[in-house]
Amino acid sequence: MSRILLAFRTFFAILFGRTLPPEASSLSPRPRVPPSPAPTPAAPPPPSPAYALQLLAILQRDARLLDFLMEDIASYEDDQIGAAVRSLHDQARDALTRYLSLQPVIDGVEGAYTRSAAGDPAAVKFIGNVPAGKPEGGVLRHKGWRAAKVDLPALNPKQDASIIAPAEIEIE
Repeated sequence: MSRILLAFRTFFAILFGRTLPPEASSLSPRPRVPPSPAPTPAAPPPPSPAYALQLLAILQRDARLLDFLMEDIASYEDDQIGAAVRSLHDQARDALTRYLSLQPVIDGVEGAYTRSAAGDPAAVKFIGNVPAGKPEGGVLRHKGWRAAKVDLPALNPKQDASIIAPAEIEIE
């Protein structure tokens, strides 16, 4: 019966804003803890450079793109460079189309007036004498590129992604 009486005294103490009876505090199984603030969501991890390095490795493997870009071409004649670029262009294009499906951001005629597409603001970059507000359109200078499909091979987790092309040692 004393527990029922204590319950009524505690109820009315809470109801009228008075202090709780001292016996009521001994019944609490744990101390009252103020609610903690809601946890803030963690920031997403930074993107892994592994896929960019994988694509660079493919372009090196199939077209020797890095070999060409890292070579000092100042001593070569223009016709020698042109001949090297022609085969590099074909090989690099084949490698890209094998793993990526690319589409223009704006499928229009370069040099013609084009209205900017609504939607993603990163899809269009205005150049030249740009007014303070968002312009409606202008002369299309570059169509832009969008990856419609990416079909890279699975990454090997045991392979060091920073090795774009291994060194080659010939055994004679």
